[in-house]
Amino acid sequence: MDSSLVAARISDAVRLCNNASFPKFVGFLRPEEVVEAKSVAEKLGCKFCFFGGYESAQRLFFGAFPDWCNDFDGYFPITPVTILLKDGSALSHRHFLGAILSLGIKREAVGDILIEKGRAVAFLSSEIAPFVKEQLTKVANVGVVVTEGFTASLPGMSGFETLSATVASSRLDCVVSALIKSSRSRACDLIAEKLVSVNSILTEKTVKTVFSGDTVTIRGKGKFIIESLDGRTKKDRIILVAKKYI
Repeated sequence: MDSSLVAARISDAVRLCNNASFPKFVGFLRPEEVVEAKSVAEKLGCKFCFFGGYESAQRLFFGAFPDWCNDFDGYFPITPVTILLKDGSALSHRHFLGAILSLGIKREAVGDILIEKGRAVAFLSSEIAPFVKEQLTKVANVGVVVTEGFTASLPGMSGFETLSATVASSRLDCVVSALIKSSRSRACDLIAEKLVSVNSILTEKTVKTVFSGDTVTIRGKGKFIIESLDGRTKKDRIILVAKKYI
């Protein structure tokens, strides 16, 4: 949706939340829409939060909350479903997304879809999750079994690879450069192309400061948890320690 529609929907959610004194939601939003939603919500001065069903999600629900509400995550209408391929084959993201959308589901009702061989976990709007569970029988002509929730580790998040590097600064462009072992100019290009998120929020600011504990997601390159930016070398360069989801 365009920025004006995002702004209108966020404003409506905040108004309804204030009138009813009950949480109201908009989602799932793309990373660039999250930036717009955050800007609108901050101007309106409401209590708000973003959540996509799991840590480091890319597509996020926006939630406007009344003052009495503190347990944000527990209110988001997001339901994960596990899709098991009966033949254990490996299919791509587009196969799973296409199969779900072919049921007449709107794109904004579908969040992240995490994939591995033989299995995918899709985060859906709770309103349409039961329908998908009942109606989705095939993905790319492969029979599937759909169940609510997930029991094993999320695909692509069963382990970590530890990375270490030195950086001149904790600026985002320097950190991204180190994480992907590329030049700073390449890192700046990725940020400018809206391919980098920090704590699930898209950012185009190369000078943004990264802190220990932040999660940096680089589309097409992976997700990284920044463990430490505290150490220093003898030449006063910052020692970066991070974990990459594998």
